[in-house]
Amino acid sequence: MVRRELQALGIESRVEVPGRIAFQGTWTDVCRANRWLRCADRVLVKLLQFDASDFDQLFETTKAFDWSEWLVPNGCFPVVGKTRHSQLTSLPAIQRSTKKAIVESLRRDWPESALEETGATYKIEVALLKDVATITMDTTGSSLHKRGYRKLTAAAPLKETLAAAMVQLSFWRPGRPLIDPFCGSGTIPIEAAMIGANMAPGRHREFSCTHWQTIDGEAWKEADMEADDLLDREACEAIKDQRIIGTDRDSNVLSLARFHAENAKVAELIHWQQKDFSEILSKRTYGCVITKPPYGERLQSRSETKDLYRSMPGVLQRLPTWSSFILTSFPGFEKVIQKSADRRRKLYNGRLECTFYQFHGPRPSKGEVAETEVVDAGAAFGNLSEKADEQAELLAARLTKRARHLRKWPSRGITCFRLYEKDIPEIPLVIDRYEDCLHVTEYERPHDRDLGQQAAWLDKMVASASKTLEIPRKKIFLKSRVRNESVSQLGKVSEKGERTEVVEGGLKFLVNLSDYIDTGLFLDHRQTRSMVRDEAEGKNVLNLFAYTGSFSVYAASGKAKSTTTVDWSSTYLDWARQNFSINGLDRDSNHFVRSDAMEYVKSLPPKPCFDLAIVDPPTFSNSKRTNSDWDTQRDHVELLNALLIRMSGTSVIYFSTNFRRFKIDEDAINANKLIEISRQTVPEDFRNKRIHRCWKIFK
Repeated sequence: MVRRELQALGIESRVEVPGRIAFQGTWTDVCRANRWLRCADRVLVKLLQFDASDFDQLFETTKAFDWSEWLVPNGCFPVVGKTRHSQLTSLPAIQRSTKKAIVESLRRDWPESALEETGATYKIEVALLKDVATITMDTTGSSLHKRGYRKLTAAAPLKETLAAAMVQLSFWRPGRPLIDPFCGSGTIPIEAAMIGANMAPGRHREFSCTHWQTIDGEAWKEADMEADDLLDREACEAIKDQRIIGTDRDSNVLSLARFHAENAKVAELIHWQQKDFSEILSKRTYGCVITKPPYGERLQSRSETKDLYRSMPGVLQRLPTWSSFILTSFPGFEKVIQKSADRRRKLYNGRLECTFYQFHGPRPSKGEVAETEVVDAGAAFGNLSEKADEQAELLAARLTKRARHLRKWPSRGITCFRLYEKDIPEIPLVIDRYEDCLHVTEYERPHDRDLGQQAAWLDKMVASASKTLEIPRKKIFLKSRVRNESVSQLGKVSEKGERTEVVEGGLKFLVNLSDYIDTGLFLDHRQTRSMVRDEAEGKNVLNLFAYTGSFSVYAASGKAKSTTTVDWSSTYLDWARQNFSINGLDRDSNHFVRSDAMEYVKSLPPKPCFDLAIVDPPTFSNSKRTNSDWDTQRDHVELLNALLIRMSGTSVIYFSTNFRRFKIDEDAINANKLIEISRQTVPEDFRNKRIHRCWKIFK
């Protein structure tokens, strides 16, 4: 890339050794290289190269060189060194020997000079590689990545040279839109603006050789005039039209970005926005996403970073004609996003090895950057086949039929019910209606789609449901049970953590549709809750593993003498209290206990305490015990028998489980009668009649 930049200056170059490009030129070329090179670290003048297998060779050859031609009597010439695969290994000794040799050479030519080193700096470097010494003079000073506009530093800054390389390795050109969704202090957008405007990156800074007497002032004037003349004002207008956009969720770093853009004199070419990555969207076409997302280098942030990367295909598929260029050191990045890059390059951010992943979108029509027609098939993310259209039509037809069948349910007081439950095998979704909202759960991800295609496919299915049922997209919530976590959120009714009120059986309940797979109201227990209400009058009711207390609310509304709601989670207990409160049931006879279910039952005296109990241990128990603790027959039997001792003489326990293979041992339970009532408790709208199993246990 540096060779390409030099070629643009009319300078031919070659790779001398890894990391070093060699070219021949004048002092004017040195000035121009310092002003224009975007990806190089510094410009050195090679003075000497010779064999140096011992200190005598190093000293005598260096001393014999005519240093008075390059230095001045009062010049400051610090010597630095490095050595690799050479017999001379002591850097301090190498530097001392080289410095002494230069001093003796200068005293030979300037015997009357004190060599006070009070003038301009001429930094000398001696580098030994395989017993060959190369002595250079640094014309740059502070590294070329220090353009002069970044006065303040944010966390995890990106070097300007690396940012410029990322932009030049991408497909971006002036007139195409560009977004950096993790812009931080603004380096990538600023470098892109400078590249697009053909603005010399070193135009507004000084270099070590700026004050060298050996360089004619005309050389700098010539380089500066060239930098001013080559500023591309036409390109600036094109950039303004297709604005470069930098976004970040942190308002503080955006303030730094704006400040730096002003310093770099490109503020009018960049638009800064505070927004989360999940909100990235653009109506413009054929743009480029160029970004360095968080790496997750700290162990505590690795999981969060992985979740962010998993979400990328779902966000980027909203930009079907765009190309994406992502720099990260995160191991297994392509495996996490389930998408192979079209091209990848190894780049170093400082000493950290990173990979620059390139995902190529379709090309625009020739000469038409903003053309809306996609010329080449194949979006970088989310490219779907015609089969997806057929599936969307099948889903629409099925939802139309189900909605027609259940159209009278709201008038019967049932406003939350299941509309679709993997009815079509190739569309593995579950769709529940919560009044005027839809809760869509994805269960199995097909293996023939990557994450980008999957996100686009889900988006198409949701669009089909939205259109068919006439429900706005913002009121449709998408979840995934693949890893027990949300992979996409297409809309919000409320802010994260807030709850929406719905009605069931004439009672009010708070549900959270945006944050959790389990919303706070298990729809498959609608019938069982009604049974509990019918039997609760005048009874002391116990609700173990209560979750958000819906059974307790039904019991209290059925005129229970008292209710006791037990759960290990303080969050769920607070939620249960809210459910009682919105129904006007927050009375002294309703109790809330934070405890492990078994510990609570065993803490009760072995005498009649309750007349009616509900025991519904979840698959992933919210007790203190591990999940596997409640997967065993023995634990369930132990809990039920301990509870039966504390039940009144004519009491009933409703016991439910989600374990499909669970078999209750009637002989092991100390009860008069035990009846399985699963068929009566699974509602009609559930296609899976074994979604739970339920027993009625009589003491």
